[in-house]
Amino acid sequence: MRQNVEIPAAEELQKQKLYTADMAAIMQVRARGAVPMAFVRTYGCQQNVADGEKIKGMLAEMGFAFTEDENEADFILFNTCAIREHAEDRVFGNIGALKNVKRRNPSVIIAVCGCMMEQERVAERIKNSFPFVNIVFGTHVIHKLPEMMYTAITDSKRIFVRGQERKEIIEGLPVRRDGKSRAWVTVMYGCDNFCSYCIVPYVRGREKSRHPDAIVNECRELIEQGYKEITLLGQNVNSYGKGLPEEINFSELLRRIDAIDGDYRLRFMTSHPKDATHELFDTIAESRHICHHIHLPCQSGNSRVLKEMNRRYDREKYLSLIAYARSKMPDLSLTSDIIVGFPGETYEEFQDTLSLIEEVEFTSLFTFIFSSRPGTKAAGMEDPVSYKEKTVWFSELLKTQEAIAAKRCAAMVGSEERVLVEERNEKNGLLCGRTESSIIVEFPGEDTLIGEFCHVRVTEARNWILRGEKIS
Repeated sequence: MRQNVEIPAAEELQKQKLYTADMAAIMQVRARGAVPMAFVRTYGCQQNVADGEKIKGMLAEMGFAFTEDENEADFILFNTCAIREHAEDRVFGNIGALKNVKRRNPSVIIAVCGCMMEQERVAERIKNSFPFVNIVFGTHVIHKLPEMMYTAITDSKRIFVRGQERKEIIEGLPVRRDGKSRAWVTVMYGCDNFCSYCIVPYVRGREKSRHPDAIVNECRELIEQGYKEITLLGQNVNSYGKGLPEEINFSELLRRIDAIDGDYRLRFMTSHPKDATHELFDTIAESRHICHHIHLPCQSGNSRVLKEMNRRYDREKYLSLIAYARSKMPDLSLTSDIIVGFPGETYEEFQDTLSLIEEVEFTSLFTFIFSSRPGTKAAGMEDPVSYKEKTVWFSELLKTQEAIAAKRCAAMVGSEERVLVEERNEKNGLLCGRTESSIIVEFPGEDTLIGEFCHVRVTEARNWILRGEKIS
């Protein structure tokens, strides 16, 4: 395949459709069963999930059905995440286990893609240590999957494609969505922030925004198809609009989507505090469909640590944003990300994080012990605190947040909540769904309620989960 040549998006899409047709014909002959089977496993964030849905959409157009058993598959793909070292180790272990699958079925095509593959050290390790992997590709060339598969099969050679960031976004890729009531819609790609601990800008590239008409049309189609909840995705949705021919920001995009009639909820993530504006909070407060729930990662409650993280806001700025948002939406639910044990962080500085958590009273937190990522600035910082000590801090943070969550949930007993029912909990047999504030509620009910909104009276609080009864 040609390298570093950007074909216009429409031409590229048509080219891949031709490869898709060729692959469909090849797999009719090559498949072990009546239809070719694909196994796709996605690791990491919601953006990876959205990428995985596009991958499955392309595979479906090639005639593949899907399986949860690698041993049944004619094509196996791991869509990887590079955020933390533990996630990488798990991926390497799972890739290694495919050696026996390949031995039992030499014709199976094995592919590895995603954020990990945009790192040269990782791609080289795959090339040298896992010779049974046929295709390795990065985050910028997902649309080329049909061509890569065709080349791997017809030329009988390994394919490595990474580092090919496009200026133009490829629209119109097929999507096979994992759910029927909740959908992910990407509004922008990449990140320009370069937080000192984060590998994302290096593996996802620079910020690029989708055209607002493409986003609004996708949302309208989902609503017409009966989807009840749409989550807009981007590494930093608040900077939406960069590079577009028309002047538009994220607040205006939200208003355009909110104007679509229908019975649905609208969410978004992730929102960066440095770009969160009063206009954004005003837009949410005045909307018809946008949930009064914001995921606003603070990462630390100490201003010095935030500066070392290159977050470009301080504790006071973060708290002022929260104060304004709650003045407009007293019922606002806030969730956040917290990193424990950033290089050079002292226990006294960590205590500032605990005090911020207690002041804000988040609905829930996504919490992590610092994981050094090669290639980031933080990877070269002095880090005198042991991992063992960081785990003690981490436990203290979890205990603090658990008490806050228990208090918030207990206060909801007796309230009536509108719940989007998602599934049945196989362990206890209860229906399970989420409130607008993204709190899980379980209650008895019929399967016909799955995928629908239901009013539930909360009767019991269990720290992180509510129990209730359907209101007739």
